[in-house]
Amino acid sequence: MKSSRTRPGKVFLVGAGPGDPDLLTIKGMKCLQAADVVIYDRLASPELLALAPEAAERICVGKKGGHYSFPQDGINAVMAAKAREGKTVVRLKGGDPFVFGRGGEEALFLVDAGIPFEVVPGVSSAFAVPAAAGIPVTHRDLASSVAVIPGHQGEDSPQPIRWDHLAKSADTLIVLMPVQRLRQIVAELVLNGKTLDTPAAVIQSGTLSGQRQVIGTLRTIGSQASEAGLATPAVLVVGAVVRLAAKLGRKTAAEDEQFHQSAEVAVGVFPR
Repeated sequence: MKSSRTRPGKVFLVGAGPGDPDLLTIKGMKCLQAADVVIYDRLASPELLALAPEAAERICVGKKGGHYSFPQDGINAVMAAKAREGKTVVRLKGGDPFVFGRGGEEALFLVDAGIPFEVVPGVSSAFAVPAAAGIPVTHRDLASSVAVIPGHQGEDSPQPIRWDHLAKSADTLIVLMPVQRLRQIVAELVLNGKTLDTPAAVIQSGTLSGQRQVIGTLRTIGSQASEAGLATPAVLVVGAVVRLAAKLGRKTAAEDEQFHQSAEVAVGVFPR
């Protein structure tokens, strides 16, 4: 006697990249093109959502107005329900699923639920956003170690941030989503060993056409970011490598346009 139970589908935990839709991986694109359901966060690019078939169900589970429309348990429940209907589910997450994206928690849930899944890594904003601002997070002469830190963490977190350790051990510090607590973060770093003259940068909407940034030091970066009105999503970079932005930083929009036009003409030089 055959079972009437639907064969489980599969969940793909896909990294959407740092913002620019062109930085989605080819595998991520293929997953979206084959999706029956896309479960996405608020900052997901409309261009990425458009890659899914027109008939695919699209479910937003991101934060809005400082509150989550779906708690994590709710997201897990939706993933499981759709997969148990035999559907191909793409859980689209900003950056890389396993870099402060709770991808590890979702993967463990899927294992416990007996639901097939696959992780599709994405380009992490922790490294792509500084690069877009002309800041290599490592450099042979300036930095041989990097630490990535969340800008905010629940008070009941079992893994509190070790500012005393981080301020002294890593050459480059990258803080994701720091804007709301920027002055507190700077204070923690200075109190635990960083000097006020340590170079620092805040980059908003990195890799996107609306990218904005301020470059300064720990002494000035809080005021600079506030005066510029920088907001989420943003990344804070602290360390000597920030100085390289003066030479490697992003060109103006006019220069970018001129470059792209030149590149398009140059493509015709190469044989197909």
